[in-house]
Amino acid sequence: MNYEIFEIVNIVAMTIGITFGAIAQKTQFCFNGAIKDYILLGSTRRASSVIIAMISAILFTYTVNIIYDLDLTETVWFNENINYFTIVIGGCLFGIGMMLADGCSSRNIIKLSQGDARSFITLLFIAMFAYLSTDGILQSMIHSLTSNSILIDISQKIEKIQLNIFVILFLLCIILYKLVTRIDRVFVLKDGVIVGLLIAIGWYITGVYGAQTLELDTRYVYLTSITFVGPLSHTLEIVTNYNNTNLDFGISVIIGMFIGAFTMSRFNTKYSFGCTSNIKTNKILNNIIGGSLMGIGGTMSIGCTVGQGLTGLSTLAFASVVAILSIFISAYLMGKYLHSKQELPMCFVFEWDK
Repeated sequence: MNYEIFEIVNIVAMTIGITFGAIAQKTQFCFNGAIKDYILLGSTRRASSVIIAMISAILFTYTVNIIYDLDLTETVWFNENINYFTIVIGGCLFGIGMMLADGCSSRNIIKLSQGDARSFITLLFIAMFAYLSTDGILQSMIHSLTSNSILIDISQKIEKIQLNIFVILFLLCIILYKLVTRIDRVFVLKDGVIVGLLIAIGWYITGVYGAQTLELDTRYVYLTSITFVGPLSHTLEIVTNYNNTNLDFGISVIIGMFIGAFTMSRFNTKYSFGCTSNIKTNKILNNIIGGSLMGIGGTMSIGCTVGQGLTGLSTLAFASVVAILSIFISAYLMGKYLHSKQELPMCFVFEWDK
């Protein structure tokens, strides 16, 4: 059976999603959870996996870049008229939203696969408000901010160059050392290494293999890797528009991620989210508000925790550093606020084995 190149790309994308979903369900790999663990228990186990994933994504992507001479500056994270102000605003909105909804976009896919019906509400509102921000009633307002000439002129005073890989890796290694406290603990963080590898595979399949198709400039095949806010919007578009039935890399990753997480949850049954029922807060309202903020924020910041924190960061784009710092700082502050009101849920303890 012969397949078109874009079909192979989507098959590989689905495989990437299946692997990502299975790993994330097995280990509960989570940016939001890493922050919660630290606030509630001082635990650094999941935060260490996130940092290892960042380091691995950068190293593996750099290797692919060296071997195949990819021009990662052609990606959206190096837009000509980039606006760092809206990236900061968007990152803050996303960080606040993910704490309210108890998970970012990727985390809610995992939670939904495990049987948390409220995560469907979060994902629906992420998709809805991402779509409204790009093609709907919010588009003009968001565009007026992102294309503001004054803010762009100020932003362009920072030259859009790729950051030095050795400096970024050095800083991340320092953070990792502070988190693990013992070097031997690094060897148990295999989930982060695999997630980082999946980012690089995404770059290869879209930027090297996919570059063979004349459809490179369409939504079918384009230079990208794992991200979720935009693809969730496109997924909603396909579901609601029967004339649009074309899959792309991002949508295929989401489909695969749900399949992988759902399958793994049939074997790894110890995780359940009914334990948040004792939290006295309007969980549905938080899902709606959190999802809405993530949809808008993810659009403005050009990505989510994975889209900017792993995929974007692997390109060494300054915009990605700005975005992920905005997300983490705002999420941490929001987490502290929710904790002070005893509204920060904790279902399971993720601690070092030794």
